[in-house]
Amino acid sequence: MIQEPTNRVQLITFLSEELAVPAAAIAFALRQCEQSTNLIPMILWQYGLITLEQLDRIFDWMETA
Repeated sequence: MIQEPTNRVQLITFLSEELAVPAAAIAFALRQCEQSTNLIPMILWQYGLITLEQLDRIFDWMETA
């Protein structure tokens, strides 16, 4: 199993490189959920920073990471 810090870095890389999520949006999500990487996609979607399609892609990626 991937450790939390490594998983967080991989998720941030995926968000920025594959989905082109702005760095400010990622930083906002990180501030909102410092404890759990798993909440980052939901925070981004909840605040309208990513689309539902992007959310689905993130969850698909998280299942295989």
